[in-house]
Amino acid sequence: MLKVADAAPEFTLADANGKMVSLKDFRGKKVVLYFYPKDNTPGCTRQACAFAENYEEFKSRDIAVIGISKDSTASHRKFAEKYDLPFVLLSDPELTAIKAYGVWQEKKLYGKVSMGVVRTTFIIDENGMISKIMPKVKPDTNASEILAELR
Repeated sequence: MLKVADAAPEFTLADANGKMVSLKDFRGKKVVLYFYPKDNTPGCTRQACAFAENYEEFKSRDIAVIGISKDSTASHRKFAEKYDLPFVLLSDPELTAIKAYGVWQEKKLYGKVSMGVVRTTFIIDENGMISKIMPKVKPDTNASEILAELR
């Protein structure tokens, strides 16, 4: 399991337009890396919209926002267009980054056990080190909690 002060695992994944994006592309700036279960579901939509509402403040502080799920690039493109999401969404169908960050876990829903992405946010510093881990975040307050932490 990753912990604060660990090097953030590197990844290269496709964005909503199919362009390959690597974590190392953001070296020199803080990164808010959030993992979420699925595009267009109620909680994930609220979380993404909260990041979108606060995006200008993240941008003014030179902080990149990246969302990752196992959804396809086409799903991400539709999701971003539907909700006018201004930040990067990356597709991880092979679970490369999802497993590297330890967010692919057993989940229980209505007594049924399955594997899935546990909503988790990482703050990565300018040198690629994890400075904060926020497990099982609440979709509605995640973006504002991060900004409060970084102010």
